[in-house]
Amino acid sequence: MTDFQIHLIETPEEMRLVEQLQRDVWPGSETDVVPLHMLITAVHNGGLVLGAFIDEKIIGFVFGFPGFENTPDGPLPKHCSHMMGIHPDHRDDGVGFALKRAQWQMVRRQSFDRITWTYDPLLSRNAYLNIAKLGAVCSTYRRSEYGDMRDGLNAGLPSDRFQVDWWINTRRVESRLGKRSRPTLKLTHITRSGLHPFYSLQPLTNGLLQPPEHVPPFEDRLLLAEIPVDFPDLKSKDFALARDWRFFTRELFETAFEKKYIITDFIFDKNDGNPRGLYVMIHGESTLDEFE
Repeated sequence: MTDFQIHLIETPEEMRLVEQLQRDVWPGSETDVVPLHMLITAVHNGGLVLGAFIDEKIIGFVFGFPGFENTPDGPLPKHCSHMMGIHPDHRDDGVGFALKRAQWQMVRRQSFDRITWTYDPLLSRNAYLNIAKLGAVCSTYRRSEYGDMRDGLNAGLPSDRFQVDWWINTRRVESRLGKRSRPTLKLTHITRSGLHPFYSLQPLTNGLLQPPEHVPPFEDRLLLAEIPVDFPDLKSKDFALARDWRFFTRELFETAFEKKYIITDFIFDKNDGNPRGLYVMIHGESTLDEFE
C-alpha cells in the first residue's frame, strides 16, 4: 500500500495540479477538464476540492459543491460530488476510498445528510467502490447524462449514468467507513441461500460475455444483475458488443427502477480466477439501515 496524505486544496497553484491530473485520468479531450477558475469559484462558495499527495505529487482528487433537488415538498439540499480522479498508477492503492472518506467527514461538518454523484453502471470497479465499500444506494438512471463525450474512456457510447445517493448520517454508511468495516459480499454467500442471477450470460467465440436478447421478468424481491467485470477491456476488443451492453443495461435498470427496485450492494468475486460482478437489487419499502 502506497503512503499518501489527503488535504483540502484551496490555492491556485494546487488547483493547476488538479487540472493536469484530469488530463492524465481522462486523456483526449481538453474541453472536459474543469478549469482552475471554476474550481476556485466553487471552493470560495461552499465547494470542496480534496487532493491525495505523495510528497508534492498529486495522485488523486475529489471535487464537489452544494446543490439541491426539486421535490414535491420543496428543494432538498445536498452536496453534489461532481468528479473524482485517480492517477492510473495508483488505482489499486485505496486512494478513491480514502478521498471519499475525507469528503464524508467534511460534508458532515457542513450539516448535509446526502451526497450524490454519477458513474457509469457498467464499470464494476466503480460499482464496487460506490455501492459495496462506501454504502451508496441507487434508484436513478440518467440517459446520456453528459451528451457525446470525447475523452479516451467514454468516446463513442451514450453517456448513461447511475446517480447514487450517499446518506452520510445513516448507520449503513457509518459502518462501512468505520475502522471495523463489514466484509464485502461474496457470490457464494448468496448462492448458498438458493439465489442465483436472474439471467445467464453466454460467452462469444472470443470469450467475451454477451448480454441476453431480452430483459427477463422481475419476479422476486431480491435479484442479482450481472455485468461484464472489465467493461473497458470489452469495449476495446468489441465496440459493437459494448453498445449491446449499454442498451441492454439501460432497459434493465430503467425497468427495475420503474418497478421500485433499489440497488443496495455490489458483488465483486474473484471466483477462482474467473471474476464476476453483480448488482444486488431489492424491491419494497425498506429503511436504508435494513440494507446494512
